[in-house]
Amino acid sequence: MMDCCITDNGISRRGLLGRAAVIGAGAALTGLVGEGLATRLAFAGTPYTGDTIVVLSLRGGFDGLSAVVPIGDPDYYTARPTIAVPKASVIAGDGMFGLHPAFAPLLPRWTAGTFGAVHAVGQPHPSRSHFQAMEEMERAAAGTSVRTGWLDRMLGVTGASAPTAGVAMGATSPARAFAGPSPDVSMSSVDGFKLSGNDAKTPLAATIAKLFDGAPAVMADPARAVNATLGTVAALGAYTPAATYPSTALGKALCDVARLVKSNVGLMAATVDFGDWDMHEGLGGPVKGQRMHDHLTELALALAAFATDLGDAFNRVTLVTLSEFGRRVAENGSRGVDHGNGNAMLLLGGNVRGGRVHGIWPGLAPAKLTAGDLTSTTDYRSVIGELLQRRCGVGSLTGIFPNVTPSSYELALARR
Repeated sequence: MMDCCITDNGISRRGLLGRAAVIGAGAALTGLVGEGLATRLAFAGTPYTGDTIVVLSLRGGFDGLSAVVPIGDPDYYTARPTIAVPKASVIAGDGMFGLHPAFAPLLPRWTAGTFGAVHAVGQPHPSRSHFQAMEEMERAAAGTSVRTGWLDRMLGVTGASAPTAGVAMGATSPARAFAGPSPDVSMSSVDGFKLSGNDAKTPLAATIAKLFDGAPAVMADPARAVNATLGTVAALGAYTPAATYPSTALGKALCDVARLVKSNVGLMAATVDFGDWDMHEGLGGPVKGQRMHDHLTELALALAAFATDLGDAFNRVTLVTLSEFGRRVAENGSRGVDHGNGNAMLLLGGNVRGGRVHGIWPGLAPAKLTAGDLTSTTDYRSVIGELLQRRCGVGSLTGIFPNVTPSSYELALARR
């Protein structure tokens, strides 16, 4: 972030523009916010009536075969003699698939049909490199020269104008999926989103407003976005969640997302990261104290609290998980799994058609695999595309996912 320039007369407009432009593009702010700061950017155009889409990125390579277990495929047990989840241990089993027992906190949502999964999804040009796979996943425009992030394009298509239309929650830097011109902001937390150095003696926020008053839009708009976002957040007041979240970074981030959703601040898309899925060794069995079990438990507890906390707003939220790649089908010599391809996506929301595993299962017989990986039968972008059309009011996907056809799994109820 560029430092503000100090002149003989104080802070220069050029220096503040450097800071404001970056802040307006999504950088986190810390410090104190002055009293009386008002939101000055109005919501333009037709009000957005679609769902808030929450993208939970499971960083590190999520093992969908451990989470959504193919109990009806005997080759799963052949490939994973020591780490496979036994049929007797799964919950919500249907003969072909079952959930890892660590998902017990979400079982009521599965039974109610608001928690589900899509299996055997992947990227069109898979990579086993974390960096490359994440970059392509968030750009989501394989085979094109498009360089913006897919969530930025989604915000553009849906006419986002509120400074809090897109939020990377729990982040100190902008999410790659938000890269581009649409409004978005990154914040480590709602209560921590404040302007550094702003107080009664140094009214930096008020100075920003005055400094750019009457300036050309290219200069004034970023400064206004800073003040608008600060004002929106400052006006939220105290928050008491309607559920008990786990005291974890994930729990805190999802609590803050729920807070923004329920506060009706124009949130259209939010991202949250949850890492440490790179389990090359010691993945463990499906019991407490084992690495995969405990990590899935942390995920399930946070998601269950999020759904409960939302209350009626759960019906206007759709959460989807993404991970840069899956894991190899066969376990390795360290009782873990290495980087692979095909994976599972989890879906949660009041209008999700859950309680089932969607998708086309290719099988895990050696001849059915792709270079030792679960074969991807569904492009992850087509899954998101279907959700955007059914729940977010998106028509054509051309402006978001070039050359992608939405899936037709009926993953959620269509908005009326």
